[in-house]
Amino acid sequence: MRLVVQRVTDASVSVGGETVGEIGLGLMVLVGVTHEDTSEDAAYLAEKLVNLRIFEDEGEKMNLSLLDVGGSVLSVSQFTLYGDTKKGRRPNFTKAAKPDQALQLYEEWNSMLRAKGVTVETGRFGEMMDVKLTNSGPVTFIMDSKA
Repeated sequence: MRLVVQRVTDASVSVGGETVGEIGLGLMVLVGVTHEDTSEDAAYLAEKLVNLRIFEDEGEKMNLSLLDVGGSVLSVSQFTLYGDTKKGRRPNFTKAAKPDQALQLYEEWNSMLRAKGVTVETGRFGEMMDVKLTNSGPVTFIMDSKA
């Protein structure tokens, strides 16, 4: 699994002009799934994400986690994170998981975050979505479950 994680003061996702997910302080997370990913990958990233110390403490040092600040997650499935642009001019998406596998693991990952006490808002899997966010910092990380 691959995540693009952005620390935000607010974020929202809409489908066809309708807002379907919205958060305040927290993390906007784009989630990509590849063929080899399993529940173990999802569990590893869920645990890592909620405990990653990327929020500032009173000394303006990145020392607090999502759990520490009581933040939320806006989770958006993003198969293009596994796009390969090395050859030609059109990305190749053969490394992205098929939709049924990706949906199952994406939903499982969101459930794992919720089980850790995090409020999770989502987009709509497989839909064309518009994402708006205010990146705080800016602070952005790419996380992979496999090296």
